[in-house]
Amino acid sequence: MRQLTKTASNLNDDQISGWRTIRRVVPYLWPEEHPWVKRRVVGALAVLFLAKLIAVLTPFFYKAAVDALAGDASDAAWTLGAGAVGLTVAYGFARLMNVGFQQLRDVIFASVGQRALRQLALETFTHIHRLSMRYHITRKTGGLSRIIERGVKGVEFLLRFLLFSIGPLVLELLMIAVILALVFDVWYLAVVVGTIALYVWFTFTVTEWRVKIRKEMNDQDTDANQKAIDSLLNFETVKYFGAEQREADRYDVAMAGYEQAALKTSYSLAFLNFGQSILITGGLVIVMVMAAIGVQNGALTVGDFVMVNAYMIQITMPLNFLGTVYREIRQALVDMGEMFDLLEQPAEVTDKPGAPALKIDHAAVSLRDVHFAYDPARPILKGVSLDVEAGQTIAIVGPSGSGKSTIGRLLFRFYDVTGGALTIDGKDLRDVTQASLHDQIGVVPQDTVLFNDTVYYNIAYGRPQASRSDVEAAAKAAKIHDFVMSLPEGYETKVGERGLKLSGGEKQRVGIARTLLKDPPILLLDEATSALDSQTEADIQESLQGLGQGRTVLTIAHRLSTIVDADEIIVLEGGVIVERGRHDALLSQDGRYAAMWHRQSSEEGAALAG
Repeated sequence: MRQLTKTASNLNDDQISGWRTIRRVVPYLWPEEHPWVKRRVVGALAVLFLAKLIAVLTPFFYKAAVDALAGDASDAAWTLGAGAVGLTVAYGFARLMNVGFQQLRDVIFASVGQRALRQLALETFTHIHRLSMRYHITRKTGGLSRIIERGVKGVEFLLRFLLFSIGPLVLELLMIAVILALVFDVWYLAVVVGTIALYVWFTFTVTEWRVKIRKEMNDQDTDANQKAIDSLLNFETVKYFGAEQREADRYDVAMAGYEQAALKTSYSLAFLNFGQSILITGGLVIVMVMAAIGVQNGALTVGDFVMVNAYMIQITMPLNFLGTVYREIRQALVDMGEMFDLLEQPAEVTDKPGAPALKIDHAAVSLRDVHFAYDPARPILKGVSLDVEAGQTIAIVGPSGSGKSTIGRLLFRFYDVTGGALTIDGKDLRDVTQASLHDQIGVVPQDTVLFNDTVYYNIAYGRPQASRSDVEAAAKAAKIHDFVMSLPEGYETKVGERGLKLSGGEKQRVGIARTLLKDPPILLLDEATSALDSQTEADIQESLQGLGQGRTVLTIAHRLSTIVDADEIIVLEGGVIVERGRHDALLSQDGRYAAMWHRQSSEEGAALAG
């Protein structure tokens, strides 16, 4: 009983999710702000109605032609004495018009569907960029891209078939049912209605079962794709540990799960198709037997027998289509439901309504009793207060987990503080727009990740409207121009996935050039040289010092040798400031900073001696 209740609950949840998805899609079909879309939808529906009307009337030409050939010509005025040949030509012309109107419908509607696809894809892509860092670090890129891909593909399909399949199918079946009842006998109608009812019940029941199997297949597909993307993004790590076979085995296990689910889908599809065929064939045989008896009794003509057969085939085709359409609509609803779940994922960090843009006067940064925790049970910052005057260079050091990088993320507003306030020129960052805040801060991270595009594109990313001379000037200031010009394709050289064709130092210089081009008043250096060798670090440090000229600089440092000239050094430990002052003063205190300095100095000395 509990299992039945759970199954019923899951079905109800699926139905609720399906209706929610339909409600989300309908506005793309009938947007208030675009009258031309409405006109195209109405035009497509009008053409569709003409196509269905012609389709329903076409068998009358077929009947009349057969009767004329059988010597049982009708005296009906509508035939206009056209004769067997003329009626056959009219039958062919009617079929042609039916197909022509259907194609015209698709032509009229195509721009509506493509516009909806583009708009929803853009909305999803934009929303993903609005989501917080907390969300992105907990999701796998491969799975996310798969959800978007499947969801967007379902948009045009769902729009088209919501408008052009279910309603028109019902309309066509009603027209045929009325004709069967009026032209033939009510028992024909009874058999047809019974067949349709059984067919619809069987199709919907089996399809609901198949949707669960398809959802399982989607989950396995997503899992396999996640593993593949994750492995390819970490190509070097896989090579370092000789783990190619291990990765292949992990992928194969995921694909084995997909294979099993896909087989279940195929088997259940065969069962569905065969069951549908039994029902349709049974209804067709019963009606044709009734018509054959009518012909033998003289109540019907041979043309009537043929027309009944034509209508039954005409019913069979859309009913077969109904099974496919319902199955695909349910699948599209599942795929799009995942995407709409993504769209309904709330953005953790949002702008206040009517928030103004941040205007920098002096670029003074202040932390006022800042508290923050990624997890409430594990606080990271515990009341940090800090003032950075305009043009100052402040360094933040401390052991791993002390909260250094967290301050940088809070400054860029990847997260909001859970207590206290972080301000620039006295303005709380929560009271200004994120876009304007990001415009005022330049970041050089520990690992500069580049786009798989040209060197020029990656530097110009800092200010896309910059001229070529501005881009080259930034590269020269970052001391990478000569290296770029030595490349066979110069600035048009592709840097590879995540910039892997460049060395660590070269990537950092591109990152510095990009930030120089942006020309922000506030600069955040997040352990910008900790991953580099000593010689490269010294070269990069010179570029960073040039980058910081005339700017307010916050340096999060691991190597203390890079921050000895800072105006003030902040020592964090356990989320609180334990020491602060200039390099010499902190060394004379012989406290935590001095201990860190002596330890690093001895390690570097041992490394040189080795």
